[in-house]
Amino acid sequence: MLIAQITDIHIGFDPGNPDEYNMQRLRVVLDRIAAGPNRPDLLLMTGDLTEFGDAQSYARLVEAVSVCPFPVLPMAGNHDAREALLAAFPQVSSHEGFVQYARDLGGLRLVVLDTLDPGRHGGGFCETRAAWLAAELAAHPDTPTVIALHHPPFESGLSWLDSGAQEPWIQRLEQAMAGHGQVRAIISGHLHRTIQTMWQGVPTMVCASTAPLVSLDLNPVDPERPDGREMISNELPAYALHRWDGERLVSHVENVGGHQILVRYDERMQDTVRLIVGERSGG
Repeated sequence: MLIAQITDIHIGFDPGNPDEYNMQRLRVVLDRIAAGPNRPDLLLMTGDLTEFGDAQSYARLVEAVSVCPFPVLPMAGNHDAREALLAAFPQVSSHEGFVQYARDLGGLRLVVLDTLDPGRHGGGFCETRAAWLAAELAAHPDTPTVIALHHPPFESGLSWLDSGAQEPWIQRLEQAMAGHGQVRAIISGHLHRTIQTMWQGVPTMVCASTAPLVSLDLNPVDPERPDGREMISNELPAYALHRWDGERLVSHVENVGGHQILVRYDERMQDTVRLIVGERSGG
């Protein structure tokens, strides 16, 4: 099972421009996912699909992903609007108005959460959403599960974007997951960089964005004193591939564009490949 993940697409950042920069970056990534050597079983878009949550931007996104020869699943981020998102992707179910649903992927369950709190940049996860998650996990205790949500539930060090570790929504998420050992991984977006850690004993990964990336500066930020730091850069767009091998989720990230292939597998590389494969099998 191979799950592709893209996140923080932000279509409509340049309103009225169907060929805006964010769309150009998205198309490059979609072309790589669809035409590259690792065609996934599905594509998961982990929130901030649009900039303003408007119907026109969702329509442009639907048209862009229509080239994908595999299912495409959306999620809500803090820049999204639930009603418009669900109207654009009618194949996605909701629970009490929240964009939360689960998919059985054949030996693996994908549980999609809604951490949108309208009017707030940070995450939200109310009692209703937490109860749904707890019930979903309780109903499938023996099936390995991946949880996907937009907002990471940990502090990364990117202080101007982070949620606080003690925020109530994070505590509700922790409580809903407590005692459910089938959760093998958590995947998220929001921070526009690739980041990995452990959270509550579960491997947790943030995927970098297709829209411009957040600059890597882990110094504390003072909201009262602009210091001229780098904040957003045009580093190459990225996507993740999550490979489920029946026991574990192995995640890869690829940046797309601006690189050259220096070596291909031909006769010149055959001896090296034989050597490495032989060492692995022999031990």
